[in-house]
Amino acid sequence: MPLTASRYGKGRVRVMRLTREGDHHTPRELNLTVLMKGAFDAAWTSGDNRACVATDSVKNICNVVAAKNLSLDKEAFVEALAKTFLDTYPQIEELHVDATETRWLRHSVDGAPHGHTFTLDGNGTGYVGLVASRAGAVLRSGLRGFTFMKTTRSGWVDFVDDQYRTLPDTTDRIAATAMDATWTWSGVPADYAAANARVLDRLIAVFGTTVSLGVQDSMYRMGEAVLAAIPEIAEIGFAMPNKHYVPINLAPFGLENSGTVFLPTDEPHGQIEATIGRG
Repeated sequence: MPLTASRYGKGRVRVMRLTREGDHHTPRELNLTVLMKGAFDAAWTSGDNRACVATDSVKNICNVVAAKNLSLDKEAFVEALAKTFLDTYPQIEELHVDATETRWLRHSVDGAPHGHTFTLDGNGTGYVGLVASRAGAVLRSGLRGFTFMKTTRSGWVDFVDDQYRTLPDTTDRIAATAMDATWTWSGVPADYAAANARVLDRLIAVFGTTVSLGVQDSMYRMGEAVLAAIPEIAEIGFAMPNKHYVPINLAPFGLENSGTVFLPTDEPHGQIEATIGRG
């Protein structure tokens, strides 16, 4: 029976490229699918893999091209990726590259664009919850899945060092989260929408402009800032999963990674939760 169509490659190749110009950083995050068509039919029809490029190599090529092309926009990047494959492997007749972009928007603090603090485009959903009885009511507002990131001034050191630990100390990492935050009203503000906007402003400003010793450290100070700014809020609770960006080891390809190429991953993730109140 004839083999009428075939292709193969690698899906969900996630890569973050980060350009650093002093304190001004630019993240470029893509989720790639790279599929090859060509002289590979024997792998299907007779178990002959001699022409096949390992899909792990496809992933590695994506990372190497990323390291060599940190500043290219997504269109030029996929063109550079395709050229690398076609120049390297004569058995490839056609390459299909599909990529989705995670669009990070530069956040402004005090009216000025911040060098390394970003929010996700099309971000989050608003939340309101009410528990009402004849004795009274408790009203809560909040955000769900609000995603933000800073590309420096975050670390995680001096945690338990035992036989299960493999994670090294770091004093400079990307910190990112998809935050659920819920605040409980003890009074009625002059304008709920304005007060909610102020909550978000305080949360991101504290996160982005201060050194973080861990998600727990940032979370506590973010909560303190909200309570200090808005007296009508009694408490604020957080659930902040840690969205990890793991530096990619480029040494096998003769390249250094000076904090510019990362594997984005959120499964499994650290889950950090707390509530900060007035006492």
